[in-house]
Amino acid sequence: SPIATVGLGMMVVGLAFKLSLVPFHLWTPDVYEGAPAPVAAFLATASKVAVFAVLVRLFQISPAASSGVLHDVLAVIAVASILVGNLLALTQTNLKRLLGYSSIAHFGYLMIALVASKGMAVEAIGVYLATYVLTSLGSFGVITMMSSPYSGRDADAMFEYRGLFWRRPYLTAVMTLMMLSLAGIPLTAGFIGKFYIIATGVESQLWWLIGALVIGSAIGVFYYLRVMVTMYLVDNKLPRHDAAINWAQRTGGVMLLAVAILT
Repeated sequence: SPIATVGLGMMVVGLAFKLSLVPFHLWTPDVYEGAPAPVAAFLATASKVAVFAVLVRLFQISPAASSGVLHDVLAVIAVASILVGNLLALTQTNLKRLLGYSSIAHFGYLMIALVASKGMAVEAIGVYLATYVLTSLGSFGVITMMSSPYSGRDADAMFEYRGLFWRRPYLTAVMTLMMLSLAGIPLTAGFIGKFYIIATGVESQLWWLIGALVIGSAIGVFYYLRVMVTMYLVDNKLPRHDAAINWAQRTGGVMLLAVAILT
């Protein structure tokens, strides 16, 4: 009924706000930048995965979810999230803000499988969420390892990672792997997730959504590559936050290494 469709639409708006989908995304980069890295990691992973699970379940049990108009609206939101998230990430010089805009694009990719809603869509969503959680935890984990907990701001400015390879090669290796996976480069977990999303879109013949995914991924490669290149440049000796290595850092490093192996 029309009333059920309106009610479902209002619920989707609320869930889209929690997932930072365009045009409900404006809070995300500021919150990620202002929150401590572990809190930002929680916001980027646990809270969003839970909300997306609710959205998937809602579409499985609600008869109103089969509305063609609602699917068209979600498709437009998916394309807007992919393009806006990736384009705004291009201009960022703060790593946490960059990851915030990146998360907008990643959930835009996930919306493609939700719009498809047939075949292996649920499996594709599960695989992509798993890879996204691992890579996001790894990325924010490196920022946490570079920062001094409860002492000033996080080491999240891009220039603070210039020459990181020459100071902390292991952290550089982990961050490089996380960036490659987020970009969806072959032989990484992120590539498997994107492959499943594309396969789901092809099965449902959502060609314009697949085109948006390919364009967004190409844009994403540029800013992920920028982070990687920065870490391998010669150190510019500018003042920066760089936490001293201690036992707490070593324990966190072991956990970070485990995440990198899984990725």
